[in-house]
Amino acid sequence: MSAVEYCGRKDLLKHRIKGVLFDMDGIILDTERLYTRFWMEAANSLGVPMRLEHALGIRSTNHVDAEAKLKAWFGPETSHQQIRKRRIEMMEAYINENGVELKPGIYPLMDYLKSQGIKTAIATSSPVERVEQHLAGTGLSERFDAITTAYMVKKGKPEPDIYLLAAEKLGLQPDECIALEDSPSGITSAFRAGCHTIMIPDQDQPTDELRNMLYAKADRLDDVISIIEEMNK
Repeated sequence: MSAVEYCGRKDLLKHRIKGVLFDMDGIILDTERLYTRFWMEAANSLGVPMRLEHALGIRSTNHVDAEAKLKAWFGPETSHQQIRKRRIEMMEAYINENGVELKPGIYPLMDYLKSQGIKTAIATSSPVERVEQHLAGTGLSERFDAITTAYMVKKGKPEPDIYLLAAEKLGLQPDECIALEDSPSGITSAFRAGCHTIMIPDQDQPTDELRNMLYAKADRLDDVISIIEEMNK
């Protein structure tokens, strides 16, 4: 049974919600498990003993921070760029053969947002070409009002740049927007931007530190409908 847990930031709600900003991997697409799998497989194929906790630690993180983490864990000669290149090759080969699934509840949520005139944007660390490739054939590509990626801003997640630009593209202030996220770096990015952040856990649950950044936690995307209805009473 799906559920919503409010996390104590209701006092900060000062405006109606007019926009919803979506992370892509782990929120719209069931791809986070593939990222962790292929980060580990790519790294180990290059002699770097990456484990699950390492792969989770660099989720949605900008290249500078990811490089620093890898060097701290595995030594100064470790190349984020080399591992990432191998990971992309392996993961894209898998997706080309097997496709990628959508997360449960995306269509009911998108239908609701349209019915309410609430604007939507994607705010992702992935390049726009990959967004278009992964959403092709889902009917979702044309349903977002804007797409913002880490390649459009100076600093990626966990810095707030992506979410600030996504809100700007919709003509909204960040505190008029909900951000939907699953990863620590994404939650931190949205929180720093001033969005009302909702976590929909994918591979891990929020820590106490993350809970302090959240408006709510939900099990599924369509659970967000009841949160917006409560926020916009």
